[in-house]
Amino acid sequence: MTARFTFSSAHVAAAIAATLVAYGSSAVIIFQTAQTFGSSAAQINSWFTALGLGCGLMTLYLSLRYKEPLMVAWSTPGAALMVGMSGIPLSEAVGAFLFAAALMLLVSASGFFGRLVAMIPRTLAAAMLAGILINFGSKVFVSMQSQTVLVGLMLLTYLLSKIRFPRYSILLMLVVGFVYAYAAGLLQTDNLVWKAPTLQWLSPEFKLGTLISVGIPLFIATLVTQNVPGIAVLRAYHYQAPVAPLINTTAIGTLLLAPFGGFMMNLAAISAAITMGPEVDPDPKKRYWANVWIGVFYLILAGLGGVVVSLFAALPSELLWALAGIAIFGTLLANLLAAWEDEVTREASLITLLTSASGMTLFGIGSAFWGLVFGVLVYHLNRYLARK
Repeated sequence: MTARFTFSSAHVAAAIAATLVAYGSSAVIIFQTAQTFGSSAAQINSWFTALGLGCGLMTLYLSLRYKEPLMVAWSTPGAALMVGMSGIPLSEAVGAFLFAAALMLLVSASGFFGRLVAMIPRTLAAAMLAGILINFGSKVFVSMQSQTVLVGLMLLTYLLSKIRFPRYSILLMLVVGFVYAYAAGLLQTDNLVWKAPTLQWLSPEFKLGTLISVGIPLFIATLVTQNVPGIAVLRAYHYQAPVAPLINTTAIGTLLLAPFGGFMMNLAAISAAITMGPEVDPDPKKRYWANVWIGVFYLILAGLGGVVVSLFAALPSELLWALAGIAIFGTLLANLLAAWEDEVTREASLITLLTSASGMTLFGIGSAFWGLVFGVLVYHLNRYLARK
């Protein structure tokens, strides 16, 4: 009972940092993903409300249930992967979200989680994601053409703040961008209106091509770049919560909330690590209270879902692209490095990256899926030739 009444500023500070990391970059990506599928303002409001509600409730439940610092987030790589997809109706996208969540639940509940991960070489998963993110990150410099000072200041702030305040670099970059946009008269303040949070039903439609081109890459990206690293981070800090219940919970949560815009929820990795170190609490058994605060902050932001949407509508598009693109620099770099780790199969990684970055569509199926297919074939060819 003592822990319940202990207010620790370190817990709250870590929770704020983790929540800012979770929202600071990916909220922009989610906004753009929702727009990609033709979502209306009310439907985008529902996306943010559903994601905040789902992540908040599951973070609270898992942290209190297992007394470990467990954080649920949405799949930022999955959202980034979908930003470049066009011509897909929202109803079909929702069907793909449900399909991806059902695959995650099936893999977890059947005990095939570890075996399936082993079938997808980590280098190829990294190359696939890097291929998607290269196009995404390059838009930072495209945006610099029309708003040179704005984007230049944001990039400089990001790079310099990493020297002393790496955890807050995204937040500081956003503040600088917002202040400049306000001073330069770039904000469309008429769009800043209060909109109550809402959950709007989005009827799913199941089309085979969309299930394959959206659902499978979303499932794989979330499995390999979110849930697997999330478990690895937990184990690195010697937390032993059972894997299956964690993945089952996030998959079921996604199934329940996908028809409202909760496209994919999973274990957090990078942001989750913020609450696991000794600076949060000398006692590892008390660090989970920081995640309880994260759950509370998620729910507060869910209640402000409409405000979040109107804020993004008021900001210049160059600021949004710069924020989202610069924020994935670290993820892109990490995946590029991971893609080239195995010297023998680097050609397979290259083909995966180039195919995924091409934006090609073959038989109605998108480039991310074909990147993995071609990459796996060349991967085994590379291995075979190396043994000869």
